[in-house]
Amino acid sequence: MKTIAPGIQQWSFFSQEKQLDFNGLLLTVNDHCILVDPPPMEAAERTALLKGHPVDYILLTNRDHVREAEACRRDFKAKVYAPEADAPLMEIPVDKTYKDGELLPGGLWVVHLKDMKSPGESALFLDMGKGYLILGDALIGKPAGQLNLLPADRFADVNKAKASLKRLLKYNFDTVLVGDGTSIHAGAKEAVRRAIES
Repeated sequence: MKTIAPGIQQWSFFSQEKQLDFNGLLLTVNDHCILVDPPPMEAAERTALLKGHPVDYILLTNRDHVREAEACRRDFKAKVYAPEADAPLMEIPVDKTYKDGELLPGGLWVVHLKDMKSPGESALFLDMGKGYLILGDALIGKPAGQLNLLPADRFADVNKAKASLKRLLKYNFDTVLVGDGTSIHAGAKEAVRRAIES
């Protein structure tokens, strides 16, 4: 686990198939302990988590980021939340669905992004410090230091996807924590803008 900021930790699992890191987040905010898009975890990290603050919630940003959510639900007795439009497409049952504009436990705001790879793709915004934007597959951190869309063939219309991403620029954030690739810890809003304009 790597500490990003007080209350925000990230861990990664390298995907040989995709040749990039799959990232998960552990958020300890507003008296809640939350996992976001949890990839596989080292045994020592899992043990430390089990001994620490109880995990209350597991938040999934899209249908393809189920990852280790079921094992984490079992181990931590946590509730799984997922986007309303993606929940029926997931291979696991969810405890609760969420939609655009909703305030989730821990003070995370839901930003639904239309015309993405999956119908429920959602970003999560945490208004803490200089602001944190959590992305699933909306943008990936590859190469390091940049944000990019997935290949154009993953979208019905890549221009509509880019137009949808402009919503993110309304939020005040300096850090983007990505589900795939390398997160950006400063100047991230400009990186989002460049990805949309590329």
